[in-house]
Amino acid sequence: MFGRAKNELDKPPVAREDGAVEILRVWGGENLPQQYSLLPTWEDPAAWGMLLVDIARHAAKAYSDTGGMSEAEALARLKAGFDVEWGTPTDAPVQLG
Repeated sequence: MFGRAKNELDKPPVAREDGAVEILRVWGGENLPQQYSLLPTWEDPAAWGMLLVDIARHAAKAYSDTGGMSEAEALARLKAGFDVEWGTPTDAPVQLG
């Protein structure tokens, strides 16, 4: 229905809703830097904090669903990675074209 390139994820059902807007896209690969496109969207940046936590919880569930670790273990690893990157960033944001 939505069509996509072989290296893109399917759009979620909400993408069909009036007023739905893509607000974040992340690309990366083995030995490649991650690159992001994002739309600030909300007046209060705290909304991004809530979104990032939601994303972390969804990622932890995805790891749990693969059977490699529990959701709690995956979430703890995600938070540990967040804390390390927060304390010692591996890169700085750069505006791309």
